[in-house]
Amino acid sequence: MGQTVFIPRELDANEPRVAASPETVKRLAGLGFEVIVEKGAGLGSRITDQEFATAGGTIGTSGDAKNADVVLKVRRPTDAELKGYKSGAAVIAIMDPYGNDPALAAMAKAGITAFSMEFMPRITRAQVMDVLSSQANLAGYQAVVDAAAEYDRALPMMMTAAGTVPAAKTFIMGVGVAGLQAIATARRLGAVVTATDVRPAVKEQVQSLGAKFLAVEDEEFKAAETAGGYAKEMSKEYQAKQAALTAEHIAKQDIVITTALIPGRPAPKLVSAAMVASMKPGSVIVDLAVERGGNVEGAVPGRVVTTENGVKIVGHLNVPGRVAASASLLYAKNLYAFLETMVDKATKGLAIKRDDELVKATMLTDAGQIVHPSFAKAAETPRTEPAAIPATVLVADTADKKPVPRKRAAAKSPSPKPEGTA
Repeated sequence: MGQTVFIPRELDANEPRVAASPETVKRLAGLGFEVIVEKGAGLGSRITDQEFATAGGTIGTSGDAKNADVVLKVRRPTDAELKGYKSGAAVIAIMDPYGNDPALAAMAKAGITAFSMEFMPRITRAQVMDVLSSQANLAGYQAVVDAAAEYDRALPMMMTAAGTVPAAKTFIMGVGVAGLQAIATARRLGAVVTATDVRPAVKEQVQSLGAKFLAVEDEEFKAAETAGGYAKEMSKEYQAKQAALTAEHIAKQDIVITTALIPGRPAPKLVSAAMVASMKPGSVIVDLAVERGGNVEGAVPGRVVTTENGVKIVGHLNVPGRVAASASLLYAKNLYAFLETMVDKATKGLAIKRDDELVKATMLTDAGQIVHPSFAKAAETPRTEPAAIPATVLVADTADKKPVPRKRAAAKSPSPKPEGTA
């Protein structure tokens, strides 16, 4: 009998996504794996047990994890789940390790070989494995849909016999995968869109989507991008100038969407209470970084709050999970593509090449040890922020999820011109 891949049902009540699709189950079986899917694992993503079974999977229980050689998950395993895994199992998930040292230690103690999908390097062969892009792409889309749902007016300009409805003014802060998709989606809905970012290279991408670019374009701005395409932290002087420009602009907007995250650090505050207070009643702000402290002063995780001046601040958690049926299909393909690189085609078994650049970039724990260089010696020496591990989107002093120079499809432009991502 071949090796076993186990797909559990996510325990977090706020996580409807699943780490497999009928397509990837079929392809995993084709690689020689026995695939066991926990009963009900896909229901939150509109995938029935029967669909998994028809694709070649076996419907099982959480207890089947103890025999699995590979466990594919959405979120980092809990302590309870770790107790059910066998030592040496490869566990692949979105591990969210920053600030979660006890969880890392627990995974090491359990003896699993843990891989963090969000650490996938930005290289050509790994594009299909990039979970940050696949999930942020949907988050950017859903942010606009959520904003439109809270906004009590039409987004496009409408000219009728009874009068004209003006187009909604929408401002996107951070032009990474999520930001670009938000721009494209807002434009499709007919909004007038502006966007800001500290990297000069994204200006052309913003304009290619029919939006206007807003930034203090001085000499520091022109040199603001690192060799790898990520953003550098800007000087306090530049940040002050950019904040002043942004504050003036936000006061005129109907919808603002913020997308800035920095790995291992709280989300930068981009929208102050004073900026929120300057907006018109009925305006909407969507904070995609609310799980990391938020970009918007006054944002509350998991809630839509209305300020005294009538501005709604949307702080939904797990935004990709709000489009779970789509997010799971993309995430499952990311996982399959990565796992496939670790399969020996001759023996049809797992053969982890520890010198492979994908493995070295993503492996957190192995053989009872924390092995990732960003965490291995955290207890002995202060950890510095790794330059090559991006987060979500960058604005002002944030680190972008993905380098701009590499053109990858994220949001589909209304025009045939391909766009970048955020």
